[in-house]
Amino acid sequence: MSTDSKLKKEGIEIIEKLDASKVNKIAVNVASKLCLAFPEHNLKRSELFESLSSLCMYIAKMPEDSSGAKYFYKNNSIYFNEIFDIEEMSKLAVHECIHFIQNSNNSDKMGIYNSSSNSGLGLNEAAVQLMASEANFAENTSETYYGISFNTISPDYYPLQCALVNQISYFTGTYPLYHSTLTGNDVFKNTFTLKSDKKTYNTIIKNLDKLLILENDLNCFALELEYADKINSIKLLNKLINKNKSEIKSLFFKTQNLIMEKCFKNEFNSIRNMDDLRLFNKKLYNFKNIMGYSDDYTFYNEFYRKMMNAIQEKKVYIEKYGELNLFENINNSLMIVDNTKNVFAFISAFIAKCKKLVGLNKSEEKINDWL
Repeated sequence: MSTDSKLKKEGIEIIEKLDASKVNKIAVNVASKLCLAFPEHNLKRSELFESLSSLCMYIAKMPEDSSGAKYFYKNNSIYFNEIFDIEEMSKLAVHECIHFIQNSNNSDKMGIYNSSSNSGLGLNEAAVQLMASEANFAENTSETYYGISFNTISPDYYPLQCALVNQISYFTGTYPLYHSTLTGNDVFKNTFTLKSDKKTYNTIIKNLDKLLILENDLNCFALELEYADKINSIKLLNKLINKNKSEIKSLFFKTQNLIMEKCFKNEFNSIRNMDDLRLFNKKLYNFKNIMGYSDDYTFYNEFYRKMMNAIQEKKVYIEKYGELNLFENINNSLMIVDNTKNVFAFISAFIAKCKKLVGLNKSEEKINDWL
C-alpha cells in the first residue's frame, strides 16, 4: 500500500509541510529531552538532532479518535494534528521520534514489536510512551478508566498499557525495557523471563495486544453511537460498548495479577537471609502504589496476606538456622512453586550439572536417593 493510500485509510489529510525552522526547533527540543532523560543509553545529541532534522513533518487533519501525531516509517515523516501549536507538537514529537530511532536501529523489528509475527505492539507502544512521558517531565496523576483507578504519567495515551508495563519494570528495572525499546534486542525479554517465566512473558504480550484491540473497537463503537439514529442500533452499540469495557477491566486485572503473582513468587524463592526478607517485604508493600484498583478488586489483599504468612515462616527458619541454601529451601518447604514436579526437575538438572562438573559417574538410582 502506498503512503498516500495509507494516509487516506487512516483518515489523515495533509494541510501543509512544516518549514525547516520549525522542524529544527522540534528536532532540537526532542534530541535534548531524550539525551537528558536517558544518558545511560548513549544517545548523542548532535547526531540525534541531525537525524531528526532530516524528517519531513506535516500539519494535517486527523480523525477524532487518533493520537495527536503519527510517524510513518516508509517515508520517515511525522504528521501532527492541526489543532496543536508548535510547543505541543514538540511534546508529541518525542513519542514519534522514538519510533524513528527504533526504525533506524533495527530493520526487522520496531523496538519490541515484531511485525513478522504481529506481536508486541501493545508492549512497544506503552514502553515508547513511558519514555516520552519521562522525557517530557510528565507528573503522576490519578485517573480512572473503565472502573480501574491508578496513578499514571500518561493519562492521555495508552494509560492502561503504560500502567501494566510500569508494573513489569518494577521487577526488571527500566534499563532493559528502554534498551530493547530503542534497539529491538531481546535484553528486556530475557530479563523479564528470568523474573517470571517464558509462558508468562508470552501471555502478557498477548494480553497487552488484546487490550489495544478492545480499546480500538470501543472507540469505533463510541463514534458510531454519536451518529446512530435508530433505537435498535443505539441499543446494540451500547451493549457492545459495555461488553468491551467489561472485557478491558477483566483483562487488565488478570494481567496485573499474573505479573504480581509470578514475579513476587520468583523473588520470594531467592530470599536467603534477613536483609533479603526485609527488602522483599518492602517491595511487596510498595507495589500497591503502582497498581490498579476497583471497588470489587480483592486479589492484592489476599495475595499480600498469603505472602506475609510465607515470609513469617522463612523468618522463623532463618532466625533459628541462619542463611538458607538451595536444599534447605526445598527440604523445609520454604519455596513457593506452581507445580511440585518442576522442583524435582530443577533439582535433577542441578545435580546432573554438578555430577558433570566434578566428573562423578554415579548410577541414576543413587542420584534419585537425593530427592
